[in-house]
Amino acid sequence: MPELPEVETVRRGLEPHVLQRRITRVLLREPRLRWPVPEALPRLAAKRRIEAIGRRGKYLLVTLDSGDRMIWHLGMSGRMFVLERGHPLVKHDHLDFELDSGQLLRFHDPRRFGAVLWWPREETEHVLLRAMGPEPFTPAFNGEYLFEKSRGRSVAVKNFIMDGHIVVGAGNIYAAESLFRAGIRPTRAAGKLTRAQCQLLVEKIREVLGEAVELGGTTLRDFAGARGESGYFQQELFVYGREGQSCRVCGSTIKLEVLGARQSCYCPRCQR
Repeated sequence: MPELPEVETVRRGLEPHVLQRRITRVLLREPRLRWPVPEALPRLAAKRRIEAIGRRGKYLLVTLDSGDRMIWHLGMSGRMFVLERGHPLVKHDHLDFELDSGQLLRFHDPRRFGAVLWWPREETEHVLLRAMGPEPFTPAFNGEYLFEKSRGRSVAVKNFIMDGHIVVGAGNIYAAESLFRAGIRPTRAAGKLTRAQCQLLVEKIREVLGEAVELGGTTLRDFAGARGESGYFQQELFVYGREGQSCRVCGSTIKLEVLGARQSCYCPRCQR
């Protein structure tokens, strides 16, 4: 599933093609996505100019000149491609936004776990975004915040930082890599972290996510950017998916445990 770096990569790829472009037509072929595409969306979005494309967690937020917004979610296998108008259709091409530039945005989603939703301007909040934790690159996400949130929590720290109510963006790959860089074992109870460890973990989460964004994300199975390009952060992985291999820092064998039904790799020497 695309995580924050992959979604940010798509956002950056789309931005130069869509800003200040008018949507001339919306072609909806398959409304049955994770949540049904609103029947009125093609009519509401047509003739509107795109003023901004932002991101909140793993959701893309498209602001129109009317003040209304669309929420795009890639789900597990969704892609939003920039193509020339008239580009041949393939199976699972569910939705097109034709632009006045002659290009189009095509939403392709084999598993149909993605979403394209309408967010009217009169609604100041959206139910999908209301309970989300802070963005990792904002001042609201800091060591003191993480320390206070972790008090009394017996949950494993890896599961704790993967909770989108705590912070958005620390998905399985990036949580594992952040904990390795911070020297914290993923099984440690969140409530046992010190203030210093919380501060260090915040710094490493930002560091890992920042590097992943700059490298275009991590290509594992379905992800590709707006032009179909692959990400390269997988070449920087220290622990994720490397069970049984030697640690690139100390040479110890990378171990594997299952936490919350997810595989969690760590170095028993570098992480305590």
